[in-house]
Amino acid sequence: MSKKVAIIMGSDSDLPVVKTAFTELEKFGVEYEAHVLSAHRTPKQAIAFAENAKANGFGVIIAAAGMAAHLAGVLAGNTTLPVIGIPMKSKVLDGMDALLATVMMPKGVPVATVAVDGAANAAILAVQMLAIADETLAEKLAAMKAEMEAGVVEKDAKLSAEYNG
Repeated sequence: MSKKVAIIMGSDSDLPVVKTAFTELEKFGVEYEAHVLSAHRTPKQAIAFAENAKANGFGVIIAAAGMAAHLAGVLAGNTTLPVIGIPMKSKVLDGMDALLATVMMPKGVPVATVAVDGAANAAILAVQMLAIADETLAEKLAAMKAEMEAGVVEKDAKLSAEYNG
């Protein structure tokens, strides 16, 4: 049985963006759990979650946070599991603050970081990590890549037929 993915949001206001991660994980048949935990408002709960994540059957943690965006780092500092950070767009600095806070981690506490509001890619990266030890997931990823390739080839053929005489 494949490991689960934990999706932790710093606020429930992140949910509209993070739902795209749910959709991607569901496409691959990957089990996940979503929680709201704050690095600043519920630090003890966030640390406890990270410390127990591996024992609770998780293989990867995705952390979505905006502004100061310390959530991914707090989780990564308290687990040996890979952590993927999703910097969330904010009204003030358009997500640049969260991007920098998520990506600028100290040596020994890595956080893989996707684009601002990049929840879909975070989920696909989590699947890729799980697929290292799960051939069924690896095959599903290969099929996804083949579908993407076929889609581009089809669009190119259509464009070429219409505009290249």
